[in-house]
Amino acid sequence: MRVSFVADSDGWGGAEVWLTHHLRRAADAGATASLVCAEPVASGFAHLDVDRTVVPLTRHTAAAPRTRAALAAQRPDVVVVNLVDPASNAAAVAAAQEVAPTAGVLHLVGDTRAGEERAALTGLYRRMAAVVSPSEDGRVQVVADLGVDPARVHVVPNGVDVPPDPAGPAGRPVPRIGAFGRLTAQKGFDVLLAALRRLDVPFDAVVGGAGRDGEALRAAAAGLPVTFPGWVSDARGFLAGLDLFVLSSRVEALPLALLEAMAEGLPCVATDVGDVRRAVGEDAVVVPVEDAGALAAALRGLLTDPARRAALGVRARVRAVRDLDAGLMTARTFRVLSGVAGGAAGNRQR
Repeated sequence: MRVSFVADSDGWGGAEVWLTHHLRRAADAGATASLVCAEPVASGFAHLDVDRTVVPLTRHTAAAPRTRAALAAQRPDVVVVNLVDPASNAAAVAAAQEVAPTAGVLHLVGDTRAGEERAALTGLYRRMAAVVSPSEDGRVQVVADLGVDPARVHVVPNGVDVPPDPAGPAGRPVPRIGAFGRLTAQKGFDVLLAALRRLDVPFDAVVGGAGRDGEALRAAAAGLPVTFPGWVSDARGFLAGLDLFVLSSRVEALPLALLEAMAEGLPCVATDVGDVRRAVGEDAVVVPVEDAGALAAALRGLLTDPARRAALGVRARVRAVRDLDAGLMTARTFRVLSGVAGGAAGNRQR
């Protein structure tokens, strides 16, 4: 089975990490993978030993002729388009559908447009051979808003590389709280800073990442024991310095940063976004979205109880080993793609 993946993104994030996991494990699933990627994210894939074609970014554009030509040259049995949100990669999807049966991977729910734009988007999604989402929210949106046949929509929970040697909590005398991601409103770091201002116990904090809200967040952190080290290229190295991980996002499906922290055996506090509560169960503390008071209370409870922190970290690691490994995720995805390829072959024979 030849699978071409399309990355039509203007910046590196969880969707590109998801794609990297699948490119690395394609051979294990009996597939040959190739990649068509937009210029802004091309360097992130350069280390992978796959057939890779770099094309202009087509997100938010009307057509993607270079993407179509690159896919046609790769002669795939199935094309997989990474969808940043429901609507913005429509040109890449249309190009892919002209070449081979196409599956979309919807990483985040979002605007499905209105009027003629909604009608065009609905037609595009109904022509997809399959849609994969890391969360139940994504499945519901494409079925309810875009009319996709539920039998062609699959929830495949995210997974991460689960290291054999988890770092665990750093054990600092003053516990260090950490978070990382794009410095944008989606990630809710402003809510995290508001929660930290309510704490009356010793801590320090580090917020990794880069983005358009960086300057405003640094200003909001004035007077707090918070540092901003910039973009995190080594997630394991960053997590190894923490005693407690926080996910403060407003919108997610099943964020990889949280799963990576759990895989390292860190106690975690996360907002109730996407499929987080379903995925972590009782092995992380889950609080309401945009509730700085609830987030502060959860952090205070763990900061003042080292034994509870340690036990939560152990449980997080067990959960990650059992349920959150990237191998499980990629095997499930490639089973969906095999079904797409098999269905297409059957149609050709008839």
